[in-house]
Amino acid sequence: QVQLVESGGGLVQAGGSLRLSCAASRRTFSSYAMGWFRQAPGKKREFVATIRWSGAYTSYADSVKGRFTISRDNAKNTVYLQMNSLKPEDTAVYYCTTGPRAVGWEDAYDYWGQGTQVTVSS
Repeated sequence: QVQLVESGGGLVQAGGSLRLSCAASRRTFSSYAMGWFRQAPGKKREFVATIRWSGAYTSYADSVKGRFTISRDNAKNTVYLQMNSLKPEDTAVYYCTTGPRAVGWEDAYDYWGQGTQVTVSS
């Protein structure tokens, strides 16, 4: 069983920044893709960003491109999501996930964290 624990969420004003972290218990962390998804109240969970096992490939949702950066530290079994220029519409629960492929759909991922709340005030 793989455990993913997110941290770093909170309340921030529009235009501010937050950095989310996700620590994974997976022994072969460095062999798997990592992703971030989010779910706003009353909406379906949506793709935010993903990163390949090596870190050489990343992909972002259009809504966050240029503002968010995904990165990973395989020595620490941790993936990060740096979020800048935050907007009220970024308010959501953010979920960390892991799977064999760095793609933008949920079904490709095997394990999920419990989520961390990000609230952006206007």
